[in-house]
Amino acid sequence: MEERLIDLEIRITRQEDMIDELNKTVYQQQLKIDRFETVLKEMARRIMELESDKPLNEKPPHY
Repeated sequence: MEERLIDLEIRITRQEDMIDELNKTVYQQQLKIDRFETVLKEMARRIMELESDKPLNEKPPHY
């Protein structure tokens, strides 16, 4: 009986360690996602600026 309890305690400890590692991984991934979103928003803003600077319906110079 005591051997079973020790085995269960070991398993729980390993699971807790794994959960901690998974939480760290998820946290790091969220940081990356946040950075990517910031970069993407900035790129979208720059594209919108560039598009607004371009005259509409202007014929290309070869016409």
